[in-house]
Amino acid sequence: MTLPLANRIALVTGASRGIGRAVALELARNGAHVIALARTQGALEELDDEIRALGSEATLVPCNMTDFEALDRLGAAIFERWKKLDILVGNAGQLGAISPLSHIDPPKWEQTFAVNVTANYRLIRSLDMLLRASDAGRVVFVSSGAGNKAQLDPYKGLYASTKAALDAISRVYAAETATTSNVKVMSISPSKLRTRMRAEVAPGEDPMTLKTPEDVAPKIVAMCMPSWTQTGKIYDFNDDRVKSFREPA
Repeated sequence: MTLPLANRIALVTGASRGIGRAVALELARNGAHVIALARTQGALEELDDEIRALGSEATLVPCNMTDFEALDRLGAAIFERWKKLDILVGNAGQLGAISPLSHIDPPKWEQTFAVNVTANYRLIRSLDMLLRASDAGRVVFVSSGAGNKAQLDPYKGLYASTKAALDAISRVYAAETATTSNVKVMSISPSKLRTRMRAEVAPGEDPMTLKTPEDVAPKIVAMCMPSWTQTGKIYDFNDDRVKSFREPA
């Protein structure tokens, strides 16, 4: 039986744990060759063992998302080996500071924007032509409802700002590729999941009451399939449906 993502090349950022790890395994389960990018070599090697156990293959890229020159080299390396990229899952991100805006240290603000926003722009810059070279390039950015709610939460301004910016990047890239390529670009709001970041946000919450990254991974992989047709929208995992972004007031 031919797997649906056989012979397709997929890059997943933040692949060593949480949503990224679950998505990498789900992509491999469906036949994709996974380029797994994360900071931690040991965790990547454990992921590689699991992917091989599924009968698939991975390429490991130990890399900090703020090493922008390394992201540029990654695009060149993918071109040299495969000449295309079929799937990009931009998952890597950080919470930043839960604090009044006036109390956030500038280095923390800049670091969080570098990981959550600028790194994804740099990936687009590095990988755009590779995605266009695919017969069905698919991009999914892991966003959040934090930046797209009618009523934004106090003390979460840094995270919300980065996710609002990432949503804008996703929508613009979708518009730029809609009529000039086979690339489809989606965002996903995964809602409350049993992750390390959620534990930071709500330390008193019982994690066993939450769904897991393994629950959301098949939904993300569905948007990576060549059969996926929508672009420029956001999938809300909590409501289990694709939505248009909120219209301006």
